[in-house]
Amino acid sequence: MTLTGNLLIGQRAVPGSRDAIHAIDPATNQALEPAYAGGSGEHVAQACALAWAAFDVYRETSLEQRAHFLETIASEIEA
Repeated sequence: MTLTGNLLIGQRAVPGSRDAIHAIDPATNQALEPAYAGGSGEHVAQACALAWAAFDVYRETSLEQRAHFLETIASEIEA
């Protein structure tokens, strides 16, 4: 996966519109690339609306399904 510095909102990569934010390597205290442009209030509102829309569906899943979902997210992050 190539990091682009875009925000991920829903299933879309969206360029931010605020000042750039860099992650910091804790071992060297150096800024990491790419920079991520901060999100606007509109970006936050979009993300919140999508989360709200998904809530009822997620709430109806079993605890086992939720655990599998979260474990899959963790595996993908580690990958």
